[in-house]
Amino acid sequence: MNVTKKRAGMKQTLKNNLAAWCFLIPFLLFFFGFLFYPILKGMHLSLFNATLGGKSVFNGIKNYVEMVQDKGFWQAIFNTLFFVLISTPTIVLVGFIFAMFINSKLKGTTFIRACLFSPYVLSMSVVTGLWIFIFQPYTGLVTQITNKLGIGEMYWLNTKWLVWLAILITTVWWTVGFNMILFLAGLQDIPADIYEAAKIDGANARQTLFSVTVPMLKDTIALVVMLQTIASFKLFGQTYLMAGGGPGTHTRTIVHYIYETGFTNRRMGQAATMSVAFFLVVFAVTMLQNKVLGKKEK
Repeated sequence: MNVTKKRAGMKQTLKNNLAAWCFLIPFLLFFFGFLFYPILKGMHLSLFNATLGGKSVFNGIKNYVEMVQDKGFWQAIFNTLFFVLISTPTIVLVGFIFAMFINSKLKGTTFIRACLFSPYVLSMSVVTGLWIFIFQPYTGLVTQITNKLGIGEMYWLNTKWLVWLAILITTVWWTVGFNMILFLAGLQDIPADIYEAAKIDGANARQTLFSVTVPMLKDTIALVVMLQTIASFKLFGQTYLMAGGGPGTHTRTIVHYIYETGFTNRRMGQAATMSVAFFLVVFAVTMLQNKVLGKKEK
């Protein structure tokens, strides 16, 4: 009897495993075919002097030596890191503030939540086209406002530091809704009993925020910060479509530079080399961030 039950249990386990593999295999095929293999191919290509549509000649680490000596590469890295530093805290903080407002359950917050999240579903070309129109000189909405305030014409997309502000505003408007939803989910998971206990103990709004809400959201904050950091590192569409990397190369990010090297200058080997270096930078920053946030959690 025990042997029969054991065999029946093994058959059921095998059946469950087979069903699980039937669901996993399509994903694994997609992962290895479109993600894992291209990564390995890119690492392999970084060791060759390859051109787009041309022959590949092995040259070892020569591409890496040239990359280290390339001033354009380091400027693109600096531009990317600069955007990460200004965008990540801004988008995370604005998303948290919006989530707190939506979670207050005032009248109309459902409509406001839909309005704040709706830009996230738009494509990059639509978003940048809209904000180029808003920031354009002479007839743009922002220019009209500055003229009314007596500030005068401001060439947002052609001025060295104003262009970064324009790109940041565009990015916040486009992506903050996603972070808001993540924070809102975390806020709604906090038990109401904790807030009631804090109120009974005489905690004011500021004390409740920093002693209850923020500590209870530590996991959500860590997730949002990590996702937003990675997203900011991948900046490309806003700078490419709004400013073309300009003025000069002031807003040319590393992804933009890789694109120009590979598809404009047709130096696929050098582009692959910079892609590998970019991956290592993002990986190192993510691991450092995870270690720091992990220590805080402990």
